[in-house]
Amino acid sequence: MRREVDKYFYDVIKACDAIRQFTMDKTLRDYQSNLMLRSAVERQLMIIGEALNQAVHLQPELSEQISEVREIVNLRNVIVHGYAVVENETIWGIVTDEVPALAKQVNKLL
Repeated sequence: MRREVDKYFYDVIKACDAIRQFTMDKTLRDYQSNLMLRSAVERQLMIIGEALNQAVHLQPELSEQISEVREIVNLRNVIVHGYAVVENETIWGIVTDEVPALAKQVNKLL
């Protein structure tokens, strides 16, 4: 089971790295005006949310070790099912403030 959880954690780290690469040297304005960039970032956020959902399903105690894991999974659900209400400013804030912190947290758990 731990091997499966580690695989999900690896997916989270890869997705965080991809977001970092996609958004390097970009601004909110760049993000807002580039459909491909927004789509790529949202895809990686969906992967993060799904991977953490699966990891917590396998090891429920992880929900105590990963900050705001429920909110991360909920973001994935909003992007998938409520895409019309996704705000670029909110996603950009998550990308710049939350994703780096999540990557550090998950790296420590690996």
